[in-house]
Amino acid sequence: MTSEFGAASTVDAALLRGWPLPEPGSSKRERGDVLVVGGAARSPGAAQLAGLAALRVGAGRLTLAVGSSVASSVAVAVPECGVVPLEETTDGGILGRSLLRVARELKTAGSVLVGPGLDDVREARRLLRRLPALVPPDITVVLDAFALGALAGRPGLGRVRRRILTPNTDEAALLLGRDIRDLDRDVLSIARRYSAVVSCHGRVAAPNGRLLLVRDGGPGLGTSGSGDALAGAIAGLAARGCEPLQAAAWGTFLHAAAGESLAREVAPLGFLAGEIVQRLPFELAAVEGAG
Repeated sequence: MTSEFGAASTVDAALLRGWPLPEPGSSKRERGDVLVVGGAARSPGAAQLAGLAALRVGAGRLTLAVGSSVASSVAVAVPECGVVPLEETTDGGILGRSLLRVARELKTAGSVLVGPGLDDVREARRLLRRLPALVPPDITVVLDAFALGALAGRPGLGRVRRRILTPNTDEAALLLGRDIRDLDRDVLSIARRYSAVVSCHGRVAAPNGRLLLVRDGGPGLGTSGSGDALAGAIAGLAARGCEPLQAAAWGTFLHAAAGESLAREVAPLGFLAGEIVQRLPFELAAVEGAG
């Protein structure tokens, strides 16, 4: 596969060492704030996994904006985070207008992740409409899960200058409006159509036509919550100061490396998304410490 700039690049530890992460600094403020918007009543764990993944790759502070009915339990389950309760629909979904409740956090975040645990596409669409007016241009926004379903077919919806999409292959098909035919080319098409960096199934594409290939990570990564871990890792790296393409490349690589390590240590199948999250700092140290 070649992009318009030539052959696609394979992401490995050597490439990443030549593309180092920003210096972490000496305080949590210097490592950036991550805001996760998601966690409806039926799926608060998705936001928790994503937020913990962001911390595990070195982000400094975490705020989880989740449904009001689950906010207290989330605060107890993740004592490392701040929690903002969001208004809910009668079915326990997140009301799009409730994004105004995190207006202050949106102004100061290093990155914003929208989607993990959302379960109402129409309300997610309303939420995305409000996003551009509330997010400064230097903040990276990562969209995952139901936020991608809301975005499908509406490239301009919620558009901000720095945007990353993390679809699985089913969500990629929704974004394209057709079945996937050639994943390399189709991920590049999504990046161009939606003016965003895209991470999908080991492909990381930029709107300018650059394509990076990341090792597979193994079938064990196909487990509930794995995508939340990936999106959270990317958001955490963006909060640390990475440009969108770098955050997506590093996060996708670390997620795959965690899958490979767990396949050796646990089993090829059966490890959990929480274990993927726990492996992330070890994989990060392995890359940064490799000589």
